[in-house]
Amino acid sequence: METASRVEAVTKGGLPVVPSQYIQPPEARPNLHHAGDAAPIPTIDLSISDSATESIGEACRNWGAFHVVNHGVPIHLLDRMKSLGLSFFQDCPLEEKLQYACDSTSAASEGYGSRMLLGAEGDVVLDWRDYFDHHTLPLSRRDPSHWPLHPPDYRQVVEEYGNEMKKLAQKLLGIISESLSLPCSSIEEAVGEIYQNITMSYYPPCPQPELTLGLQSHSDMGALTLLIQDDVGGLQLYKDDHWLTVPPISHAILVLIADQTEIITNGIYKSAQHRAVTNANRARLSVATFHDPSKTARIAPASHLIGQHTKPAYKEVVYGQYVSSWYSKGPEGKRNLDALLC
Repeated sequence: METASRVEAVTKGGLPVVPSQYIQPPEARPNLHHAGDAAPIPTIDLSISDSATESIGEACRNWGAFHVVNHGVPIHLLDRMKSLGLSFFQDCPLEEKLQYACDSTSAASEGYGSRMLLGAEGDVVLDWRDYFDHHTLPLSRRDPSHWPLHPPDYRQVVEEYGNEMKKLAQKLLGIISESLSLPCSSIEEAVGEIYQNITMSYYPPCPQPELTLGLQSHSDMGALTLLIQDDVGGLQLYKDDHWLTVPPISHAILVLIADQTEIITNGIYKSAQHRAVTNANRARLSVATFHDPSKTARIAPASHLIGQHTKPAYKEVVYGQYVSSWYSKGPEGKRNLDALLC
């Protein structure tokens, strides 16, 4: 129970220094005196289908990330998800939050917490973040009784949001397939039944942001991540040995290519290495919707992309084993993906 509220307790205590368990090693600390240039990732209008496929392919190849607008997800739903998240983290009493505490000994367990990685206490540097993870798909995993009861529309909105995000993810996976001259269904078929988690992340103001990270450097382990964020900013992408800031765009959805899609595309498209930095003045909220394979799925480069002159770049992997490695060893950038290189 204690770990579930650690960021909040430290912040509300008004301590002038960051506790040692949150201090990143010097090589991982952000250089906030040089915040970095804005990442010029593309913004792609999904209502213009003629150009979207080519633009998405170029973005996947060069960035592993892009914003989409005219995406079909109701704007009021994006706004309500963010307001529900802020309401839970800022207004809900701690005692009530702890009723939804996740199991900190189990990877990606549902509920409220602050400790992402497994490992012995003291062995892992903690992120300056609280989160609430919702298991939303397949429907057999979805149990809204595990989610907050207040505000009264919380559970209904999360269900509706998850359904809309799945539709958008399927559309994008189809376009990404077509951008490689693959059949529209190729990547989704390789992924199999989609497992979806929705994670609300809350980054409180930090008294020493130059020593911490809201979320350590990593690429997402699954297939595709769809992210919305407030106007505070703090997300950074790693490209060409530099960290670049991703400015929030109102009502756009940020698409992040994840590791299994890099494997399926045989490395033609790269998963996006990213992190979150903190600040001393304003809390930040983001909502990430992860679309992943089942734990039993076997992921390998698409056969259409392998030929006489093109060898597989990655070994086949059982997704559940990949997840276990990610959570037990830690991401450290993209080291778990790099371990699969042929």
